Amino acid sequence: MAALQGGRRLVALCRTMDQLAATLAAGCATVYVDFEDIRRYHDAVARVREHGSGQIYLATPRIQKAGEQGFFKLIEAAGPDGVLIRNLGGLDYFRNSPLRKVADFSLNVANPLAAELLMQEGLERLTVSYDLNAQQVIDLLRAAPPHWFELTIHQHIPMFHMEHCVFAAFLSNGTDATNCGRPCDFHNVKLRDRVGAEHPLKADVGCRNTVYHARAQSGGDFLRSFAEAGARVFRVELLDEDAAKTRVILQAYGDLIAGTGAHPAASFRRLNVVKQLGVTSGTLTVLA
Repeated sequence: MAALQGGRRLVALCRTMDQLAATLAAGCATVYVDFEDIRRYHDAVARVREHGSGQIYLATPRIQKAGEQGFFKLIEAAGPDGVLIRNLGGLDYFRNSPLRKVADFSLNVANPLAAELLMQEGLERLTVSYDLNAQQVIDLLRAAPPHWFELTIHQHIPMFHMEHCVFAAFLSNGTDATNCGRPCDFHNVKLRDRVGAEHPLKADVGCRNTVYHARAQSGGDFLRSFAEAGARVFRVELLDEDAAKTRVILQAYGDLIAGTGAHPAASFRRLNVVKQLGVTSGTLTVLA
């Protein structure tokens, strides 16, 4: 991965140990880890420590229900450098923790008032809401200190999050983690829509399921504008890519951020991504 200029940084979110190993080998200094089984967070932290460099942040579940504070305790006990906070329960639990804290997109930072309110809680950075299109992101970067923000420029967009567990319902005779045998640990499941697209399904530690869009989307086309507006931290979110594909993705975005890579259009063709940021391009988008 090319050396990044102007203080710009690439952060990778990994969902498998193979992705984590490939990310560390690529020279990514900061990694987020989001495993379905958070008991494996200890292994992820150990892998980063063995590597000898890099910082690891562990993701909380997106939804936190009463009686689930034990999840936070497991994250804390794993000994990470920081936490990727996805709900207000996590914000409260880690408020006085010495761990570094980054707010994820689910806290929905979409305006400078929300950003200021959350930064007062001792957060290091805020992930910009996926509700904003590219121009709105630029407006936000200009309306508040741009170093507050982190931008996700590559991801499979999470389309919906649900209590119902498809794995337990169709791959077991059980009802939840206490009696289903955890088929989510052994099976990869995708939901096919009416046009044949197969959308990956992932379970979290609380047995809640998230459906991700089949095709990754990229904000790489807007990256130069974001950098000119002051953005310095950019995130790539991996989903089910193997180590080889992980290396290709990180190299492409590392080169793009450093200004040494191919034109964005060539990168898009190589990665087979949709050129879009967040969940919408805006209500005034002109359709050709």
